[in-house]
Amino acid sequence: MVKVKVFDTTRLQGKPRPAAPTESFNPSDFHNLVASRRSVRVYTDRAIPEDAVRRVQHSALKAATSSNLQTTEIHWVRNPEKKQQLVAACLGQPAAATAKELFVVVARPDLWKRNNDWMIAHLKATPDAPERAIQYFTKITRLVYTMGPFGVLGPLKRIWFALRGLQQPTPREPVSLADMRTWAQKTAALAAAHFMLGMRAEGFDTCPMEGMDSKRVRQILGLPRQACITMVLSAGERAEGGVYGPRFRFDAEHFLKDHF
Repeated sequence: MVKVKVFDTTRLQGKPRPAAPTESFNPSDFHNLVASRRSVRVYTDRAIPEDAVRRVQHSALKAATSSNLQTTEIHWVRNPEKKQQLVAACLGQPAAATAKELFVVVARPDLWKRNNDWMIAHLKATPDAPERAIQYFTKITRLVYTMGPFGVLGPLKRIWFALRGLQQPTPREPVSLADMRTWAQKTAALAAAHFMLGMRAEGFDTCPMEGMDSKRVRQILGLPRQACITMVLSAGERAEGGVYGPRFRFDAEHFLKDHF
């Protein structure tokens, strides 16, 4: 097994860390945008300009991604026949049936090796790329994400991580193909959140749908069994009555936990 090094933070302790220059924004603009996002169930017939869709898609791909392996795909279903099939796979719910456009957010844990090779090639072609970054993608990611045929290495990794964890902080997952699916789904969900906020910024709305036949959705898109359908996103302009009631959330005190 490759030895996993714990990050050494001692070199940062007691040293000044000046702020890096970055863009400044009006916080209220973001919070108002978030507050205006609603799950819309009925849309008008207004078209979404293609350039707006492309801006939103590219913003979604800028979402955080684990190890920068970018295992998320966003499928824009534009073919009318496939779109109707997708509506049926989404159980014919109004959010799908009235949507001007339909997108499928897909997690691809099966593509991590390909993307890892792309990262290595990118770093080696980048002047002055840190050697530790190249080592990360040549050693660490392969150790962490390799599960072997049918996940046979998973049990061994589970035992090794557990033993190592007796002495020091140790990542406990992924140790199975199921963990790999969860790993990729987290990244895909972050991209979906960016997508929904991006559509709102463009003046349109969305509805994330998990009520669908994922097997049929994979078949419609021509995806392999290893691909995970994270959610279907409908998009369009909200119609009158398209939001089913005021927003309701349980008291925040049940979910926001401070540790002093």
